[in-house]
Amino acid sequence: MLNEIQIKVVVNQQNQYSIWPADRDNPLGWSDAGKVGPKEDCLAYIEEIWTDMRPLSLREYMSSVETSMSPSARVPGKTRRRRVTPQ
Repeated sequence: MLNEIQIKVVVNQQNQYSIWPADRDNPLGWSDAGKVGPKEDCLAYIEEIWTDMRPLSLREYMSSVETSMSPSARVPGKTRRRRVTPQ
């Protein structure tokens, strides 16, 4: 009987996904993501499309920081060192 309940996938402004009963209004700040069906199908859909769990604002920030850094600073494992001049 639980598999007969229709569930929908909802998404918020931060591109985070969740499931919600299809017969209920979306919670404030959430909109339909376009998938309705059994819970298992909706969870599989979320797993397929939501590959980066970070909120959208954090992904955008990290991307802007990465593009503003010099190429040598973006090399994994390489740290930037500041030269301190004695006064």
